Amino acid sequence: MTIARKMAQWARTLKYEDLAAKTIHEVKRRVIDSIATTLGAYHSHPAKIVREKAMSVSDSKAKATVWGTPHRTLPELATFANGAMVRYLDYNDTYLSLEPAHPSDNLSAAVAVTQQTGKTGWDLILATVIGYEIQCRLCDAASLRAGGWDHVTYGALSSATLAAKLWDLSEDQMEHALGLAGVCNITTRQTRTGQISDWKACAFSNAARNGVFAADLARRGLTGPNEIFEGPKGLMKQLNIPGVKNIILGRDGDFMIDKTYIKYWPAEYHSQSAIDACLQLRPKLAGKKIESIDMKSFEAAVSIIGSEPEKLRPTSRETADHSMFYCCAAALVDGDVTLATFDEHRLTDPKLLDLIDRTKIVEDPKLNAAYPEGIPNDVTITCTDGTKVNKRVDFPRGHAKNPMTDEEVVTKFHRMAQGVVSDKTAAAILDHAWNLDKLADVTPLFEFEVTEAA
Repeated sequence: MTIARKMAQWARTLKYEDLAAKTIHEVKRRVIDSIATTLGAYHSHPAKIVREKAMSVSDSKAKATVWGTPHRTLPELATFANGAMVRYLDYNDTYLSLEPAHPSDNLSAAVAVTQQTGKTGWDLILATVIGYEIQCRLCDAASLRAGGWDHVTYGALSSATLAAKLWDLSEDQMEHALGLAGVCNITTRQTRTGQISDWKACAFSNAARNGVFAADLARRGLTGPNEIFEGPKGLMKQLNIPGVKNIILGRDGDFMIDKTYIKYWPAEYHSQSAIDACLQLRPKLAGKKIESIDMKSFEAAVSIIGSEPEKLRPTSRETADHSMFYCCAAALVDGDVTLATFDEHRLTDPKLLDLIDRTKIVEDPKLNAAYPEGIPNDVTITCTDGTKVNKRVDFPRGHAKNPMTDEEVVTKFHRMAQGVVSDKTAAAILDHAWNLDKLADVTPLFEFEVTEAA
């Protein structure tokens, strides 16, 4: 049996009844969180571009909504646009393993195909669990980043699987869908290197778009390459990921969505514990001048957000929210990290740049050993008067071992919704989301009215 066939068999046989109440509830939380990050990004320049692209196509048979509009478009285009909006602020959820990922990136595909097929909230919940499961288990199996490839390569496979499930594809068709999704979507890590561009928001949504497209082609009878993982020119060999052959998929209440993390601050996840540590230290620094900031961290954090020279002088919000230097400086100066932290004028703030220049980040073997179970960052701040304070944080707020409460998730939603939708609309979105398992039609949850940008 091929690996793709194993995935297809698992997805085909998984039923809504296999999901525990906690998992169903977690899906609802991720829907709320993803709509929140969408609303926070809604009036951004990239969001306008991707919506314009998706809305340039109309089809009488198209049923997938461009979120925040009544416009229906092809499911693959809705997947692309909505997924980019979910991801733009880098504020959606995260999973850390051999390969880091943002598994809620799969949600736009699940919503689009649920709408296209006329399926229910139950079906959306099950498809979402499948998307999370495939992506996170692949991340557990092998690192892509180590070879210069991007984590979104796995996203085409997870989105194709959930789309195939919603289209009720046979095992044969599902295997073909995975072959089609896998052969065309090997993506490079350049997306997240140096000064980061708008494409960071689009990389996964493009992979998800291609996954949905692949499932649709397989549904129509198109065949895909066999042995997409283990073949002589397959993903395992080309990407150097032999560990994928041992992939295990969830059952009996053990699903990966329950092990993922909601972000408390709008910044790359490896910085969350460093931000947390800085905020805890800040009250101890009142009236004092900082001489130096010394941070011990782990390889993934250092290589992704703590080493490149561009991270010392970010010129885009995409680079700034991927700079541990910048995020920690902002936490110390402002006492918080918010969307406003990454406004263009803040990127040249002398106070932030001064602290960045006083910051050193080094990799620590002991912290490497504690990752990815924890996200350990150890911050020591020395002041000019000789005062020295230290804090280590392994499980920042939002981590699966320090989860945000439902109330905190709702608070985050309202913060992102303010000025973008009315209070009445916000309340309706939350009501629909908390009752997702009771919705015969999920469209009202995503066809909300958005206010004009100021």
